[in-house]
Amino acid sequence: MSTGEVEREHLLGISEVIAELSQEFPELSPSQIRYYNEQGLVEPRRTPSGYRKFTYGDVERLRFVLRMQKDRFWPLSHIRQVLDQMDSGAVPDIELRATLKVPQVTLAADGSPTAESITEGAGTTRLTREQLMDSAGIDDQMLSQIEEFELIRRRPNQKYFDADALVVASLVGELAELGLEPRHLRGFRTAADREVGLLDQVVPHSTRQQGAAATKLAELAALSVRLHTVLVRSDLRS
Repeated sequence: MSTGEVEREHLLGISEVIAELSQEFPELSPSQIRYYNEQGLVEPRRTPSGYRKFTYGDVERLRFVLRMQKDRFWPLSHIRQVLDQMDSGAVPDIELRATLKVPQVTLAADGSPTAESITEGAGTTRLTREQLMDSAGIDDQMLSQIEEFELIRRRPNQKYFDADALVVASLVGELAELGLEPRHLRGFRTAADREVGLLDQVVPHSTRQQGAAATKLAELAALSVRLHTVLVRSDLRS
């Protein structure tokens, strides 16, 4: 066997795979790689004792999965579909699907929302229904459910979807991948409405856009979301 063939057959353990990818994806963990394996996105070999062993081809496959999640916010179902097309010898047109990057939300160093998270506008993004579905990686049935349960609301006569709608659709798609369907998320809409109602008691709706009031509202909203995050985190740890 030639030297090149030996190199191609060299197998890596999970820690070595993480070392190969850590520069680009420093938060990659063994459990994440195992999850991708369970979802059929990568199929490592197994030793007689059950340990996973990866080829360099597997590493590049994982790199593709991670990049598509990070840069395009594709749900795993869409990534799996593209990988299946590649495996069958097809050349999928990955540039035409989900090409609009989902906007990032400004977060503090600890990962919690900030006042800037609240004041970030929807920008000039204007999407049709088809564009939203492609960009968020969801289908028409999923979007219909999102609208049915008012996770996305549009003003009367508003025919387009904005950047906030894109973020919501993408997040709902990710939650669906993990077993939470739109119908399970009605409580989030109810909680958000109640939270806004509470903030209205401190900063009246009529003053929301006025300098100091707008700043105060953003700070209040960010603090309330951070409190919610910590309460959930605390309960999950108990």
